[in-house]
Amino acid sequence: MNRARMYAVLGFLLAGGVGIISSTQTWITVHRSDAAAPLLVSGAEAMPLLAPLSLAVLALGGALSIAGCALRYVFAVIGLGAVVALVTGTLPLVAAPPLASAAPALTKATGLSGDKALGAMVTDLEPSGWSVAALCAWVVVALASLFVLATAHRWKAGTRRYDHLSDGRHADAGPLDAVDSWDDLSHGTDPTGPSR
Repeated sequence: MNRARMYAVLGFLLAGGVGIISSTQTWITVHRSDAAAPLLVSGAEAMPLLAPLSLAVLALGGALSIAGCALRYVFAVIGLGAVVALVTGTLPLVAAPPLASAAPALTKATGLSGDKALGAMVTDLEPSGWSVAALCAWVVVALASLFVLATAHRWKAGTRRYDHLSDGRHADAGPLDAVDSWDDLSHGTDPTGPSR
């Protein structure tokens, strides 16, 4: 279990990174009936929640790297919630993207709106491989979240820099500075004594 935290964090970071990158790439190519050049619709345009939720997954990975035991479970549950939202939004775009996913980009490009007007203009909506890559990334988030839920209680606890010894001294090994010496004197301990 020494590397469990690292694997979980890497899973979140990798999937979040793929999501962010894919949000800037073409997810749908819209072929138009007016003989104009095909319109390229990015992931962020086709699925507005893609970039924010991908950033949230990245943030969860970063937070998971320093989280205590209880927060690990909270972050894993949040990760699973993000997966549900991301898969729900991505799955329809993988094989047969609906017209609604390209409608905002079409309206911006042509000035037309409404399903009837846009439907008459579109001859085909061709999905790209980026939606599939994003869907695979969401599977990685789901697996990482389940891995955290299953193993978080066995992860090695982080060390604390300022743990105290039984006599009140700090546990970190290092040379004493003037402040530590004055503190010891204030508590009635001779900092130059043999115990040092």
